[in-house]
Amino acid sequence: MRTAFYVALALTLAFKFWLAQALPMTGDEAEFVMWGAYPDFGYFDHAPMVGWILALLLQLSRSEWVLRLPVIVLPALVALAMLQYLRPADESKAYAAALAFLLLPVNVWNVLITTDTPLVLFSVLSALCFAAALRRESQMLYAASGALLGLAFLSKYFAVLLGLAYLAFVLTQLAGRRSWRGLATAFAGVLPFAALNAWWNYNHCWANLLFNVYNRNDDAGWLPQNPLLYALSILYMLCPVALYQFWRGRAAVRQRLAEPRALFFVLAWVVPLGVFVPLSLTKQIGLHWLLSFVPMFFMSMALLLTAAQLKKSVVYLLAFSLIHVAAIVGASLLPMELWKSTRLYDGIVFHVKIAELLQRLEPYAGKYEFAADGFSPAETASYASGRYYFVFGTASSHGRQDDIQTDFRTLAGKNILVLRKNPPNPADYTPYFARVEFRQFELYGANYYLVLGEAFDYPRYRQEVLRPLRDRYYRIPSYLPMGHCFFCERYFPDEPCPTR
Repeated sequence: MRTAFYVALALTLAFKFWLAQALPMTGDEAEFVMWGAYPDFGYFDHAPMVGWILALLLQLSRSEWVLRLPVIVLPALVALAMLQYLRPADESKAYAAALAFLLLPVNVWNVLITTDTPLVLFSVLSALCFAAALRRESQMLYAASGALLGLAFLSKYFAVLLGLAYLAFVLTQLAGRRSWRGLATAFAGVLPFAALNAWWNYNHCWANLLFNVYNRNDDAGWLPQNPLLYALSILYMLCPVALYQFWRGRAAVRQRLAEPRALFFVLAWVVPLGVFVPLSLTKQIGLHWLLSFVPMFFMSMALLLTAAQLKKSVVYLLAFSLIHVAAIVGASLLPMELWKSTRLYDGIVFHVKIAELLQRLEPYAGKYEFAADGFSPAETASYASGRYYFVFGTASSHGRQDDIQTDFRTLAGKNILVLRKNPPNPADYTPYFARVEFRQFELYGANYYLVLGEAFDYPRYRQEVLRPLRDRYYRIPSYLPMGHCFFCERYFPDEPCPTR
């Protein structure tokens, strides 16, 4: 297992380095790169950690593999941390569990830098520190666990669910053995990080809360397929072989759960995944929602299963990942035009041939301010060109960081070019310019569209576009203290922000 682990470590890293350079930057990734280009203590959608990391990496290079370096090495770092914790008890099982984690398909193919990347790392380190603190009753380790949980919180708010698992573990212990002091020390370690995030939100329209609680959930509702999709996600992101072994040997598993650290790591993934169950009734649970809790599952495997059982999971995950690798390599060898008959084709060309596409816009440089009709194309074009593309129009609830970056008051009277992947509706543009021209061009069989607007009418845009956006996305909950709101103060200084 030791030899197999290091062979797998080398091969998976080599594959991910290749894939990270071969795969074009996605729209979500480009958004986070733009966060790094404009460092701040917070961003509209999420807490700031991934933006801080990318701000540092941008000092080195804008290459895809450099910006994706944290997620390339993340599974290796987590597997080595698991080894460090598990090896003293049983070296063979430690290597088997760490190898199984490395071979999980998502750890083999995922090279996308997202908010989940630092969340996974800091969550795992926090959990390992908390488990070590339980064994030694070390207040210093509890404090370290809390600080790491705070860093996870500044990565993504799912860190709260790990804190909930810590609380659940303490409550399951006998009254005289409950580590309330240690839990309090850990939670105290989170407070400075939570306070920083609260301070930023107070001064920025409570943007994170508005997005995560209200704006992104406008379409939430009962869909019968969502719970089924969540169940399939669990089977994909964990290991069905190990889950079956847990169930089949449940009597032995219950006995082993008498050991506190085994129970701790089980609760560290069962509690968060259990919270997602009722959410799945009204909202689709993304695969990435599970990422930060997956390592705890593999820790549980090492503590609850035998070495022989772990090897069966290794064999299954190896075969499953090889299928993924073969599919990815095969897809990379196919001509791009093979996708021409699908509705994905314009998006594929947009990302794969973005440099050639943006070259078509160069004759307009200096004459027009460049924009796109949505956040994803704007951010992708900004990353690829090094020139900031703002968003013209309403766009969606996601990625509204551009509301902070762009001040439409400064664009009054200027010419604006809007890049689109689908035909424009003239009614969306003609009211806001003195003159509008629509153009179309083809690239590798995909059609793209340009809106060329002259003399931007900011007052009318403010009234007909920005005001409805304020009323839809910037309604501050009445139970929160009213701090500063860039959107309301910038465009409607004489009116209070609307409340809900």
